[in-house]
Amino acid sequence: MSLTLRIFLALVAGLVVGAALPGEMGKPLLPISDAVGNLWLQALQMTIIPLIAGLLFTGIAQSVGQAGGGRVAARALLAFLALLVFSAGWSMLFVPLLLDWWPAPADAAAALISNSAQALSGQAAAVGEIKVDIGKWLLSLVPANIFEALAKGEMLPVVTFIAVFALAATRLDETRRGLLVNMFDAIKDAMLVLVGWIFLVAPLGVFALAISVGIKAGLGAFGLLGHYIAVLASVQIGLIILVYPLAMIFGRVGPLAFARAVLPAQAVAVSTQSSIASLPAIYDGAERLGLPEATSRVVLPLAVSIFRITSPCANIAVVLYCGHLYGMEHSTLAFVGALLASLVAAVSTGGLPGSITFLAACVPIANAMGVPIAVLPLLLAVELVPDIFRTLGNVTADLGVTAILSRNRTQAPLDLRGR
Repeated sequence: MSLTLRIFLALVAGLVVGAALPGEMGKPLLPISDAVGNLWLQALQMTIIPLIAGLLFTGIAQSVGQAGGGRVAARALLAFLALLVFSAGWSMLFVPLLLDWWPAPADAAAALISNSAQALSGQAAAVGEIKVDIGKWLLSLVPANIFEALAKGEMLPVVTFIAVFALAATRLDETRRGLLVNMFDAIKDAMLVLVGWIFLVAPLGVFALAISVGIKAGLGAFGLLGHYIAVLASVQIGLIILVYPLAMIFGRVGPLAFARAVLPAQAVAVSTQSSIASLPAIYDGAERLGLPEATSRVVLPLAVSIFRITSPCANIAVVLYCGHLYGMEHSTLAFVGALLASLVAAVSTGGLPGSITFLAACVPIANAMGVPIAVLPLLLAVELVPDIFRTLGNVTADLGVTAILSRNRTQAPLDLRGR
């Protein structure tokens, strides 16, 4: 049984147990379940900054190195960046509108927020619009003291420093650059080992958190989590649908032809939840579309390795949903911070298990937007379903971006009716 499935089953069991306990019987259990659940949550939180540092440094250094491999690779990275910005923008537009039209169940949301208040570890659970001074926000991007920012857990200035540091390292000679990359790679690997140990007891931690939620929210917690899954699935399905006209307009590929070519890869993606496992089927789809091999052989390995179009879309949606539970409204600068953090996460967290990627990607975005993160472990427990749409969208976009980058191919463009 996979870890993701065990975490999901622990969540369901905890909610059932908590909801089944009569009110007076559940109260004595709350301090214990809160303590166990919050202990696990804090253990996860302590790994976030060093893990992100290792991931981001190695991700940027390797991406820049791959871009130097040729003109096609450089164009691919620019296309990836444009599509990732598009993905983030789609989520910022769609999710608030959907939640205004179809808000989360109010009683269950209030109970969940009440349960998570103790896990904030001093983080303010602000309600309402966060007022951000543009001058202070810009200054916060460049920390005067990086160690002070690290101590305070301020993710955006830390991410800015590490990103610039990684770019500077790419200008060093190969020997010294290799030393830095190896050091951050070792930090990343050590943190992954530590996170692996923490996730060994993840079912227990999620079970304890879920018991507290079940006691306070009852069976309404199931409705709230179902609502969350529906919102995450909706925004990602919308993004997947938008890839088809993008491939048609910018790649000159017929929508029906594209749909037939990408379908086998999509089937593999749904069954395996792995973009890498879908690579042979994506290659086959590129051949079906008549895309030049010189382009597909360069773009597709890059896309599978570092391009996750659903990453900004889904991760921003997760944070917006958390903010919605707290009744928060977000300023333009908060969205700008979310965009920057989501792009960094998309570059640095490729190839990791979904459970680790979820936290490493969502925490910086939440920090940039001022959204409390205590709800994230419960949302992680139901990531099993949204993760299917993440992989489905990624493989669809991998073939779509290959078609877009092949638009100057010598072959005649395919008929827009799909023939």
